[in-house]
Amino acid sequence: MDEYVIEAQNLTKKYGDFLAVDNLNLKIKKGEVFGFLGPNGAGKTTSISMMVGLLRPSSGKVLINDKEVEKIDKGTIGICPQELVLWENLTCYESLKLMGDMYEIPKDKLDQRIKTLLKDLFLTDKADTVVSNLSGGMKRRLNLALAVIHQPEIVLLDEPSEGLDPQSRRVLWNYIRSLRDDEGKTVILTTHLMDEADRLSDRVAIIDHGQLLKLDTPKNLKKEVGEGDIVEMTLSNPNNRDVIKYLENLEDIISVAELDGKINLRAFDAVGKLPKIIGALEESNINIDDLAIRQNTLEDVFIELTGTGLRE
Repeated sequence: MDEYVIEAQNLTKKYGDFLAVDNLNLKIKKGEVFGFLGPNGAGKTTSISMMVGLLRPSSGKVLINDKEVEKIDKGTIGICPQELVLWENLTCYESLKLMGDMYEIPKDKLDQRIKTLLKDLFLTDKADTVVSNLSGGMKRRLNLALAVIHQPEIVLLDEPSEGLDPQSRRVLWNYIRSLRDDEGKTVILTTHLMDEADRLSDRVAIIDHGQLLKLDTPKNLKKEVGEGDIVEMTLSNPNNRDVIKYLENLEDIISVAELDGKINLRAFDAVGKLPKIIGALEESNINIDDLAIRQNTLEDVFIELTGTGLRE
């Protein structure tokens, strides 16, 4: 039987006439990575801020371990905000020790915890480096270490990969998995990166305009929303409007759209239809520069649900 650690009940937040979060109801399981997926301005950060007690809702309530969020021990939650919160004139070690002292962690346990965090987040050789001299990726990893120094039960990560290079992102993703798999933490991940949500999350809530549109595992979301496979084509001498009209009339074509100069075709048995599609285009003297077939992604799901791609 699933054990739920967080429950949002009819959670609503208004700013004057603006409805930021609209009657949100959901439960987060103990020991899962729970992804909040949506574009900037979708309401995900506002929702999470209310769920961890940083923001008071206009109506509704949040329960953590069956207690109202206002009444829980604040050490239950560790928060890694999107904006870096660091002491620029301290070293990495000094920063972690200061935060540990604030949580009154015993000295022997704190020293070991700091060494472990520095090792796990690839900062050991930067222990005595002043924060102002760290790279952006190192600062973001230190930001995460500060959020979990006290070993909270629940860890909130708000856009943790923002601005990271691929190598730093990989380190961060591996550590997030270890929080769940090795330490049994419940991790709440807010992101607008579809790939990040897909790879890390046990379940994903897709939210837009303050409303919960869909909640399920990434695998189920990709099965339930947007059937068929995707064929992406780049044409050398495109008249995309005429090509789209032609492709839409083929049998078992679900949808055809132009996105970033490419034609995206969704179809059942896309591989079996390729010879017919390619042959018809060549007869019209339309050459294909690039072609790829891929399975449904969370971004396709998001576009299907909202009718748009990510908003900046």
